[in-house]
Amino acid sequence: MEVVLRKIKGITFAGLGETGHWVILDTDKKYDGSEGAAKPMEMILMGLGGCSGMDILSILKKMHIDVLDFEIRIQAVQADEHPRIFTKIDIEYVFGCDEVDIEKLEKAIRLSHEKYCPVMAMFKEDVQINYSYKVKNALNQLD
Repeated sequence: MEVVLRKIKGITFAGLGETGHWVILDTDKKYDGSEGAAKPMEMILMGLGGCSGMDILSILKKMHIDVLDFEIRIQAVQADEHPRIFTKIDIEYVFGCDEVDIEKLEKAIRLSHEKYCPVMAMFKEDVQINYSYKVKNALNQLD
């Protein structure tokens, strides 16, 4: 896998991946950023959520579980000292389903966390990762 990053202005970057899609990375103005896009550490959390979420939905589809709405909420704690790595990550999966087999839902989450998600695997040794989930009736909007 290969990515290329180009400086746009100050320390704002545009990144291009093998898929051919550009992504902007930015930071606070006090660091010479433009505050116009997600920060790199936010992107890492989005990558973690996207990776596990795609796994979970794919596994549930194979189990014939119909997920009508899905949201992933992630909160992370960073170390006080540089390089300010994540020390704790809490993930909440919120499913919107009319009917669901809880055992299959839990299995899909476990498989993502323990086997399939490479982003999760990279964090596993160094970061405390906790997860929870809730299921809401799909007719009710997710919060």
